[in-house]
Parts: sequence; structure tokens; C-alpha cells
Amino acid sequence: MKLVCLDGATLYQVEPAADARWNALSAICDCTIWERTAPEDVVARLGGAQMALTNKTVIDAAAIAQLPDLKYIGVLATGYNVVDIEAARAARITVTNIPAYSTASVAQHAIALLLAIVNRVETYASAVSRGQWTACRDFTFRIQDWQELAGKTFGVVGFGNTGRATAAIASALGMKIAVYTSKEQAELPDGYVKADLDTLFAESDVVSLHCPLTPDTAGLVDARRLGMMKPSSILINTGRGPLVNARDLAEALVQGRIFAAGVDVLDNEPPHFDNPLLAAPRCFITPHIAWSSVEARERLLGIAIENIKAYLGGKPINIVR
Repeated sequence: MKLVCLDGATLYQVEPAADARWNALSAICDCTIWERTAPEDVVARLGGAQMALTNKTVIDAAAIAQLPDLKYIGVLATGYNVVDIEAARAARITVTNIPAYSTASVAQHAIALLLAIVNRVETYASAVSRGQWTACRDFTFRIQDWQELAGKTFGVVGFGNTGRATAAIASALGMKIAVYTSKEQAELPDGYVKADLDTLFAESDVVSLHCPLTPDTAGLVDARRLGMMKPSSILINTGRGPLVNARDLAEALVQGRIFAAGVDVLDNEPPHFDNPLLAAPRCFITPHIAWSSVEARERLLGIAIENIKAYLGGKPINIVR
């Protein structure tokens, strides 16, 4: 069977000779791996292929209608909104995704953002590099105060794999955990408290977003909810960019209505030059890297290969329903 990967550059260098990790894929099928694919090239590149892999390249209904040979689409991510699932189902195309491959990676990054903000790591490291500690008369050199997290409330919006893993790290730091979830209180770990959304935003010292992006959660964090938060509070978003209204968050930071934000995702990626968060004070932005630790990417490719093997063996797994 012929397989085409539309955007392999999101994982590794695309040439198997340049990165041997692709060899495991080449060993099970005839595959072509493209670095990235423009929308207008999708149909041409998938023409004659029975299987496709995509991370962020869209395979929509119009493309599916022009690809009669296509029988399998493997999404190289957990989210699968890049594929028109209804059109794929109508064309009897099996669609799979990669569940829970980056749980530990994203949880670690969410807490890393929080610690970078609270412990003022960048501020102090830069000051030392500029020689300010060397010029100090004392053994300790203080520019800004920093606070302990122990005893403060960590609010988790969404309690799937990643929300649960992030909360566990925060709990290990001595934080109290509040959770917005459809789960019942009895299903939560001991000591965790279920809260409605407004209460969680109003009472938490840190709010961390881990819910999926749906029509109901788009713009979840807007001026109204930001206005509920403490002036000392911190917002962390390693979920999806559109969960947050970027302009409202920028204004809240400028006006000091919340203390800081740590975000790994934005509503447009790469961001437009005029995205208000790029210039907002105390906004710590990383470029959508929380998912991409070495281990997470290796795990992703390994699961993708197992998905393909299972499909070729007639017993597909991780099917998107």
C-alpha cells in the first residue's frame, strides 16, 4: 500500500536518511514523506495513495471527494479537526488519532510556565548574566520578590489525562486543587474540590486550562471571567489558543487585573504580528512546544506506526468515531 505523510516536518527532518526514526515507517509500507503541504497540493500529493498521515494539513470534504483510492487517514495528533470526519465516514475511510501521547510533556510544561513566572527565573538569570550579582556587595541579590506556591489554590479547567497530571504536580508542590469537570466529586482524588467555573476563576490563585476546544469553550476566558480573578492570579494555557480571548487577556494584563499569564498556544499559529499578547506585560509565551518533548514525539510516531500496522492487519485501533 502507498502512504503519503503530508507534513512530516512537525516531527522530524523528512528524509529517512537524515533522521532514521522514519525508517520504522518505511519498513511497513511504500511511503513518501513531505516536509509540509500547501492546501492546493493536498489532492495531487495524495492521488493514488491508499493511506495518508497528517498533523495540521487539512483534508476536507472537497479533497476526500477527489481521492477515491484513499482508505485510511492517520492524524498525527490527538485532535482531529483537520479531517472532515463525516465526509471520511461517508467515503468509508478509516480515521485514527494519537491519544494521550503527550500527557506528561504538557503537564510538565504547564508547571514550567508557572514556575518561570513565580520564581522570576528569566529576570534573575538575565541580571546575573549582565554582571549585576558580580557587582553586588552581598551574597544574595534581590530584584523582585517571589512567592511560594504551597498553600495557594490551583484551579484546573478540564480533568482529562492532562488536567489530572498537571494537578498532581501542583498538588505535590503543596497547592490546593480546585477542579471544573463533569466528573462527580466522589470521582476526584482525595482533597480535590469540584467547583463551578465562576467560583474556580474567582477563588483560584492559578487557573490552568486543559479542556477541549468546542463551540461552548471557545472564548471561555473573556473580560468577564478575567474580571473575576484576583489581581495576584496567574492564567496558564497549554490547551487551545481560542479558549482565551487574546485582546481581553492583553487588556487585563495591561490594567493589572491579573498578575501574569503563561501561554503555549495562541488563536492563530504562527501568530499575526499584531496579536496583542505579543506586547502584553507579564505574558510569557512559548511557541506551541508543550506537546513536543523528545519522548512525546517518539511516542507519537510509535503509536502512529502501531495504528497503521493494526489497520493493515484488519483490526484498526484508535479509530475516531
